[in-house]
Amino acid sequence: MSTHSMQRSEYDAYDAYDRHDGVVRRTEEPPYAWRAPFTSYFYRELGYTLTGLPVVTAGFTLAVTLFCLGLGTFVTVLGLPVLAALTTAARGFGRLERSRVRTMLALDVPGPEPVVPTRPGVWGGVTARLADAAGWKAVLYQVVMFPWAILSLVMSTVFLTVGWSLALYPVYHWVFPTYTDWPGYKLFDFYDSDGVEHVFYVESTPQIAGVCLIGLLFVFVTPQLVRGLTNVNRLAARGLLGR
Repeated sequence: MSTHSMQRSEYDAYDAYDRHDGVVRRTEEPPYAWRAPFTSYFYRELGYTLTGLPVVTAGFTLAVTLFCLGLGTFVTVLGLPVLAALTTAARGFGRLERSRVRTMLALDVPGPEPVVPTRPGVWGGVTARLADAAGWKAVLYQVVMFPWAILSLVMSTVFLTVGWSLALYPVYHWVFPTYTDWPGYKLFDFYDSDGVEHVFYVESTPQIAGVCLIGLLFVFVTPQLVRGLTNVNRLAARGLLGR
């Protein structure tokens, strides 16, 4: 077997698990809005937004570090292997992200074709990596999705905690009059220009019911918000990490 054929077989074996027929498939349909907050589908999407920041932060840090190092040493021979290592590492993060998208977002995105050097030797592999369009797209993914991961984490956490905190307020309302001098949750407390204090507690039955209803609204809106956020990740994965 020729050297070129051996290299091709090696790369095929390495990427075999991530190569399909090139068709992006949805592996699970999203649930109806009325039952979305109580399904595993929603909590997988939520888990994706909550765990995405550490993964993207690592990819972003590596991408920026290697890119700056590669450009800084580009005038020397060392810059080319560094940039080649950048596209290789970005492909690895891309493979991890496609696995997360497949498992948590129910979208199967086929990976790109493996890099096959056209020339033998170490420099043949380096030049092939430098010319790897899929590798550079994976680098771009790590950079552009970093701020989106921050936004997704913040929005998901805020809506989730606010929703359930308000919806469950009738359950823990008794804590305030029992263990504090408040008759209920203190919504605001301030003095006006005349020195008169204005304070409002959520204590009556209609007020408690109103808070609960607002919380339930947040609870049912949160899955739609999270789905909208993760749809951006789906589009990015299809466009930058797929074939």
